[in-house]
Amino acid sequence: MIRTFTIPGKPLGKQRPRVLRNGITYTPKETVNYETLVKEIYWNKYPTEKLLEGPVRATITAYMPIPKSTSKKKKALMLERKILPTKKPDWDNIGKIVTDALNEIAYYDDKQIISCTVEKYYSDQPKVQVKIEGGV
Repeated sequence: MIRTFTIPGKPLGKQRPRVLRNGITYTPKETVNYETLVKEIYWNKYPTEKLLEGPVRATITAYMPIPKSTSKKKKALMLERKILPTKKPDWDNIGKIVTDALNEIAYYDDKQIISCTVEKYYSDQPKVQVKIEGGV
């Protein structure tokens, strides 16, 4: 069973938990909000689907925004995938925020993921495309 969906907007990576001076640990607001967005998009597209069981394969493609100061020539190379993004967020943090958000929504736990591919490209329309495949 294959499920796909798109998260509009600039890709975000999972941020580390913060610790206050009094020892209280919290997750940054941006991370919580993005995970909520991922859940809502998935839930709206697959409201009645059961959780995937067994091994799961994930493919995540992040389309990063092109900086406004980029020349037309360089922008064309970025869109042709001849120049690729080597800036933050890191690929693993993009994968982590998406797969964590889908826990108990798409599958029971992200420990079910046996394979995950994360790629980053530039685009005029920043977004993250997600494909999860169960029963692999």
